[in-house]
Amino acid sequence: MDTADQLASAGTFHVLKLPLGFIRVLEWLFAIFAFATCGGYSGQLRVSVDCMEKARSNLSIGIDFAYPFRLHQVSFEAPLCEGIRNERVFLIGDFSSSAEFFVTIAVFAFLYSLVATIVYIFFQNIYRENNRGPLIDFVVTVVFSFMWLVSSSAWTKALSDVKTATDPDEVQFLISACKVQSNKCGSVHGPRWSGLNTSVVFGFLNFVLWAGNIWFVFKETGWHKGASRLADGASEKKAGTFNQQQTYNQGSFDQSGSYNTQGNYDQPSEYSQVGGPTSFSNQM
Repeated sequence: MDTADQLASAGTFHVLKLPLGFIRVLEWLFAIFAFATCGGYSGQLRVSVDCMEKARSNLSIGIDFAYPFRLHQVSFEAPLCEGIRNERVFLIGDFSSSAEFFVTIAVFAFLYSLVATIVYIFFQNIYRENNRGPLIDFVVTVVFSFMWLVSSSAWTKALSDVKTATDPDEVQFLISACKVQSNKCGSVHGPRWSGLNTSVVFGFLNFVLWAGNIWFVFKETGWHKGASRLADGASEKKAGTFNQQQTYNQGSFDQSGSYNTQGNYDQPSEYSQVGGPTSFSNQM
């Protein structure tokens, strides 16, 4: 407990109130939801085969499948409706690459967000040392943003194909007995897709979070701070030039005012010189 208290007192938890830390926590949570809803999925569909000879019918054939959706390895027993024999039928398709890629990105994003949050809180000085921490954080954030977009798009396409491959109406065409017109095949129920649909939503939400966090991470780098210093220097230089111009204009105005004042003073003097002799002539 003493060690935990020391860490808690030494940590700067106020960073979690800032966009940089708060978004990292959201990324951590949303990554958990993404790989949990996809990696933990298992579904089932049921079809029925009603043979012309009722004794050979099977009206509830269960077909189970799960992550990573290697459907070509999923098989089930279906009646042939000829004698008492059954056939083993395999589903079609292998969508494991897109599903595993999506879950892998989610797991690594979860781990990085956790580590980054710990660094923000307890190792802020090391993070900002030599500007190396913010630069690495910026590059990793950009990479994860791109990877979330790619993996979510690929998983969306793969999920659409999984839905088609496990559609009970499509699975019926794989059963030999369903190709005979005298036999009747139907779907009992299809899989529930709410969990996988949620995983796609969380995938794109993670992309939005990571892409939005690029700006806040960039503000911590020396690139942004250097650009800010250049902008501030240009503003100060512009302000100094403006002040010098104002001072020059004020000095020019003062000189002009003095000249005009002197001119006004000299004009009555000339008038007195002209008026003087006139007064003398009148006296004469």
